[in-house]
Amino acid sequence: MRAFLANLLIAFLRLVTRVFFRSVEVSGAESVPDGPVIFVGNHPNSLLDPVMVTTTCRRRVRFAAKEVLFDSVVLRPFLWLLGSVPIRRRQDQVEGAREDGPVPDGAPPRVDNSAAFSALLEVLEQGGAFGIFPEGISHTRPELAPLKTGAARLALEAAAKGIPVRIVPVGLHYRRRDRMRSRVLVQYGAPMAVDVEQLASWRTDQHHAARILTARLGLALRAQTINATDFETLRVLEGVRRLYQPEHVALSLAQQSEILRRLIDAWERLQHDAEVRRFFSDVAAYLLQLRALGLSDTELRGDPPLLVRLQRLARHAAFLLVLVPAAIPGVLVHLPVLVTAVWAGEALTSRGDVRATIKMCAATLLTLGAYLAVAGAVLWRDPSVEGALRAGTTLVLLVLSGYATVRVLERQSELRRALATFVALLHLDQEIARLAAERDRLRARLLELVDKHLGPEVPRIIARDQHDDVAAWLDAEDLD
Repeated sequence: MRAFLANLLIAFLRLVTRVFFRSVEVSGAESVPDGPVIFVGNHPNSLLDPVMVTTTCRRRVRFAAKEVLFDSVVLRPFLWLLGSVPIRRRQDQVEGAREDGPVPDGAPPRVDNSAAFSALLEVLEQGGAFGIFPEGISHTRPELAPLKTGAARLALEAAAKGIPVRIVPVGLHYRRRDRMRSRVLVQYGAPMAVDVEQLASWRTDQHHAARILTARLGLALRAQTINATDFETLRVLEGVRRLYQPEHVALSLAQQSEILRRLIDAWERLQHDAEVRRFFSDVAAYLLQLRALGLSDTELRGDPPLLVRLQRLARHAAFLLVLVPAAIPGVLVHLPVLVTAVWAGEALTSRGDVRATIKMCAATLLTLGAYLAVAGAVLWRDPSVEGALRAGTTLVLLVLSGYATVRVLERQSELRRALATFVALLHLDQEIARLAAERDRLRARLLELVDKHLGPEVPRIIARDQHDDVAAWLDAEDLD
């Protein structure tokens, strides 16, 4: 019965995440092996992180969770169903300690996690899988926090017992971590095994062996995640990534993230190069001008073909004539729910890595409660068979209206930007033309820099001949 309920919960969570996020892209899940596996992930979004792994990894996976979560009356049944294992942390032993801060004074030098380690080793002995976040904290920083050695010690201990354990690094990348209807990439790396040399080192010096394997895990995890020194750098390099992608080339979120990782690595190596720094500053200024006008980078490109414009017009007409009317009856039910969920996420915590979890939980519970309340009211007024049918029909209509409401709320900011762009085109067409020309110049300079600094041994995600939208990559006058 517990396994059945757990499967139902995972299916429900899969549905909820597909509603909460506009796009969930999974890369590398086919490489996840059978048998004993340790999933090792970064931890940018609190309780959503284990949910994303659980609903995408194609394995039943148990998670090591901080002990304080089991004190929650709401969370405890779900943690029990999913087989979560409580882990004690030093900072949790001090009242008022920050989740993402250093271990405070007064914390005990060590905590006893022997029971948790035994439980997790038992999962591996039975050929199962468990997940752990070796950063030890959920945080909003744009790069990995230092890793704890627990995952490495568990892998080495299991290997010493003859268990053929594999470690799978998992990278979680949220485009806007605390926004509903944003995008998320779950990226699984190549499985890692404990080799003979590491096992011999473990039998000689366990502390040293754990630190060495943890360093390896850090490199593998960094290869699956987006890491930058600060968010402003990340914002500008994301703009560089958009400049690099030709309009006619479609890339998956995994490919986009790989390009962004390469740009971050290149910036770390070349940020003191005068030409690179000048280009970085020019892109930052260009993005600021776009933001001031309320424009997106793609809106500066040339006029689309007639067929594309007709398709966009048809979609916009369907949105206005079908989705908007369908959403109107549900606004009274759904809008208060969504507003309350957003308010809960903002008001109940100051931590950016927790807001999305609160919003998703609040929106899910309040929506289900509202649906049941409305259907119950219909049935209460008419407890006959016809009343039951009307209550069921009401539930179906509420679900359809809920979908329409989500789509309307998702596109309201897009509509506002479209109107602002229309006004800008009426009065600032010359400015927009100038920005479009500036975009072309920046793109040409970028392609020159890529040719100059990308070694021939590095395979290109976008082939050089696919950048045929730039006739002459860089003219002499562009250097003035």
